[in-house]
Amino acid sequence: MDLRIFIEPQQGASYADQLALARATEDLGFDAFFRSDHFLMMGDRRGLPGPTDSWVTLGALARETSRVRLGTLVTSMTFRYPGMLAVQVAQVDEMSGGRVELGIGAGWYAAEHAAYGVPFPAKRFGPLTEQLEVLTGLWGTPVGETFDYDGEHYTLTDSPALPKPVQRDPLHPERAGVPIIIGGGGPAKTPALAARFASEYNASFPEKDRIPELFGRVRAACEAVGRDPGSLTYSVALVLAGGADEAEFARRAAAIGREPDELREHGVAGTVPELVDTLGTLREQGVERVYLQVLDMTDLDHLDLVAREVVPQLG
Repeated sequence: MDLRIFIEPQQGASYADQLALARATEDLGFDAFFRSDHFLMMGDRRGLPGPTDSWVTLGALARETSRVRLGTLVTSMTFRYPGMLAVQVAQVDEMSGGRVELGIGAGWYAAEHAAYGVPFPAKRFGPLTEQLEVLTGLWGTPVGETFDYDGEHYTLTDSPALPKPVQRDPLHPERAGVPIIIGGGGPAKTPALAARFASEYNASFPEKDRIPELFGRVRAACEAVGRDPGSLTYSVALVLAGGADEAEFARRAAAIGREPDELREHGVAGTVPELVDTLGTLREQGVERVYLQVLDMTDLDHLDLVAREVVPQLG
């Protein structure tokens, strides 16, 4: 099982904080370092020093790390035109030596759009689908050829379709591209997009007993279009709160303003044996990868605990 570290910098994290976490992620042997793509804090936190742009941050981290994969969970398609996003992702992929993954979604947080003057259309799956068509089209166009697109929401004319990512498209290895992650709990549209474009489906903060149902929808969507359901990676994102003993766990729960019982119900939480058991149960449900949401972004010992005490017991 892959374990990835996932943070929410809009809640209050400088670039230096994120760099420290990314370096710890790499040094401790985790598979990847991912961050959210939000511009406004949530809840009653002040969010100081303020938001950081995900792709600017990942570009910088690409030069400060050497092994871990880097990505967003998830980029909101409302924030960037697809042509510009294609350039940004391809550039960061080159800067990282081919370690980038793009998690992308329709966006949901209306307040951050209002706060920064970004349009937030009521219907977003149409633009999201077109963005995925444009992104994969630009990256997949052979060098020396141009890309044209005439959609309802976006039009591209005589694009040189440059730059290209370093990586190959996992779904079409003959052309350039990066792994695309699509997530959500919708019954039809999200599974269909995942079956068409994604190398990974992610269920973010699901009720744990619903995970097989969510994965089953994606598998069915793959079968409906003739794709092998086993060609996707199936992942979840869950909050992390662990401790070497009950007192340490309770301290970490208090630090993020959550109740221990609620964390045990909804996250990867508790003492070390509980963390191991939870991850084992997730594996039995078909989870291949877990994004551990780290909300206290100054607590590097938290990551060390998981790497030192939990990972060796996973087999």
